[in-house]
Amino acid sequence: RWVKFEEKVEDGGERWSAPHVPALPLQSLFQLRTCLQKGTMLLDLDAPSFKEIIDKALSGQPEEAELQTELRERLAALLLRQPRHQPTKSPLRLLAELGLSPCRGRHGARPRLLHPECPAAASLSFQLRNRFKKKVPPGAEAAHVAVGEVEFLEKPFTAFIRLRRGVALGSLAEVALPSRFLFILLGPRAEVKAYHEVGRAMATLLTDELFQRVARQAEHREDLIAGMEAFLDELTVLPPRKWDPSARIPPPSCLLSPHRRTAMHPPDRQSHGNGDTAAAGDRAGLGHPCSREELERTGRLFGGLLRDIRRKAPWYGSDFSDALHPQCLSAVLYIYLATVTNAITFGGMLGDATANMQGVLESFLGTAFAGSIFCLFSGQPLTILSSTGPVLVFERLLFSFSQDHSLDYLEFRLWIGLWVAFFGMVLVATEASHLVRYFTRFTEEGFCALISLIFIYDSLKKMLSLADAFPINWQYRLDNVTSYSCVCNLWARGWGGPEVSVRDPSSPPALSPQPAAAPAGLSRTQCLSRGGHLQGTSCQYVPDVTLVSFLLFGGTFLSCTALKRFRSSRYFPAGVRKLVSDFAIILAILGSCAIDATLGLETPKLLVPSELKPTNPARGWIVFPFGANPWWVCLVSAVPAVLVTILIFMDQQITAVILNRREYKLQKGAGFHLDLLCVSLLMVVTSATGLPWYVSATVISLAHMESLRKESATSAPGEHPEFLGIREQRLTGLAVFILTGVSVFMAPVLKVGSLAAGFGLFSKAG
Repeated sequence: RWVKFEEKVEDGGERWSAPHVPALPLQSLFQLRTCLQKGTMLLDLDAPSFKEIIDKALSGQPEEAELQTELRERLAALLLRQPRHQPTKSPLRLLAELGLSPCRGRHGARPRLLHPECPAAASLSFQLRNRFKKKVPPGAEAAHVAVGEVEFLEKPFTAFIRLRRGVALGSLAEVALPSRFLFILLGPRAEVKAYHEVGRAMATLLTDELFQRVARQAEHREDLIAGMEAFLDELTVLPPRKWDPSARIPPPSCLLSPHRRTAMHPPDRQSHGNGDTAAAGDRAGLGHPCSREELERTGRLFGGLLRDIRRKAPWYGSDFSDALHPQCLSAVLYIYLATVTNAITFGGMLGDATANMQGVLESFLGTAFAGSIFCLFSGQPLTILSSTGPVLVFERLLFSFSQDHSLDYLEFRLWIGLWVAFFGMVLVATEASHLVRYFTRFTEEGFCALISLIFIYDSLKKMLSLADAFPINWQYRLDNVTSYSCVCNLWARGWGGPEVSVRDPSSPPALSPQPAAAPAGLSRTQCLSRGGHLQGTSCQYVPDVTLVSFLLFGGTFLSCTALKRFRSSRYFPAGVRKLVSDFAIILAILGSCAIDATLGLETPKLLVPSELKPTNPARGWIVFPFGANPWWVCLVSAVPAVLVTILIFMDQQITAVILNRREYKLQKGAGFHLDLLCVSLLMVVTSATGLPWYVSATVISLAHMESLRKESATSAPGEHPEFLGIREQRLTGLAVFILTGVSVFMAPVLKVGSLAAGFGLFSKAG
């Protein structure tokens, strides 16, 4: 059978082989051409039943090759026999049915014709139960190729039939599909192998998209021959004894489109022009969106913004209803974990760079507020806002400058944010976003690679820093376990008390401390709080937390990657594979956290704030514009604001261009001007409240879109599922940011999560 590729019956007729590219003998194609030239050909035959089709085919022979009445009757009886289809059965089902079917018997070795004792209803029932129909693309039609040898024929009988309209021919097909083409080749004995190869050649031709067009539109025999000649023009011949003919070529991962094939091998002048047009359309579809309507200037103030609003308004309702799909739940959990990890990472870095003027709590609240507003009102709600590396570098430089010149950092930052918002409004009013059409693919890919490297570098840097806090115990020797001890020496600190030997709670169970002589049960924390110091060979012992953390880090990354590719695995039904692939991130995170909890080691956990108060007690939630800095600071702030505006414009718009590429097949359009307006207005609020500045995060946004990919539910054997586009909606991003804000109140739950697993997810997003 053929859908896109060839499958053969194997193992004594019990199962179908893996799909493969058919390899045809060149002679079989020449013989097929001869059959088409000399055999019966009926085009646009109007017949409602298979019996009538056979009758017209047998009576439509040329006068010089007309069959005798007896031969016609015998051929009709042979062709009208019920077919026996090859089912795909599990081994258990084969064992259960072994010896029970009356249709097996003497026909077991050649399962092609149904035993007379089996009624036709059995084949029709098989059609209804056959799961193979799920693999057939919607709108498909069946073509039947019948070849074989018979004793009563002296010369071959050939017929090619095209029906005027698709007709259901009962149990003739393996699945219930309308039939359009039939090819029959019957001949005398001793040529069965040649007949079989000719039939394979005909079936291969009928699966070729270009030949299908010719076969559907052909008006004469010569048109069909010309279509076959065009097929032969594209043929590649392998020399004999240079390869193994029994080797099966696996289906390729990517096929050349029919438009490009037409352009490369035009059958005639007219089709050449159509092929060029189609190929140009393909190139335009895959190229840079330079001619997109979103990037055309209107010549009016805020003209581009108004056009973005008019474009997105009709889709606003569907932006919520389209999210009612299980895949969106998986995307929410995935992006939520990535966003929380990102907020913790950048929040900690901001705290280090700004003396906790901005910390993890501010990062959580700012992410939740800015992201929610952006998802509700932006032009491209699939974008995920986040703090980015370039903004972090500017914050560090700005804080250092403020400290060196005795300026209030938050007030200075407020004025810069207000100027950035003003410049952003000017860019929106003048439709400056149309400049992104000059961003080349090299610029986009280079920028995306830079951000990805930042993500991966930050993850590895954080993981390597664990070796400082939890050093690996290279000096530990199991044979010396009896000599390890840890003593809390209070006498050395002037307390006048006796030395107390205590067991370090972080030491291994095998390290038994010396019996305590005085106050019993002093822990390491209690000892240090009383002014004592720890003395002994096991005082600095910590379990190999670093090694376990790296195992969790790598395990999360690899398991996430493997489970994401599980969709194309050979194991389990397609529905199970799709479910595992959709929830790959969640399964990987839960698995790593479960292993971490089972081991019971004190590995680093997610640092989630539990109180709603500023990280630095010296600041409040509102930043006042005057009072701490000289009056001229509000004017001077325009200079660094220009640099921040350029930085945010480039960061925001390059990300927007990447997300709105034509290859993602987005249907609801982009909103470059509207997105920039939202980011500019959010700068005012985040600056006035001392929250981090936010811009589109390229890597997390791309991960968000990848988690919402739509693929065809059915795909032919050997064919990869067709990419249908992205599930465009606002609800996943909105849910992610609401959960990020609620995470402040979920600290007891989130603190169980492994930080190493989070960084593994972080590097996977990169």
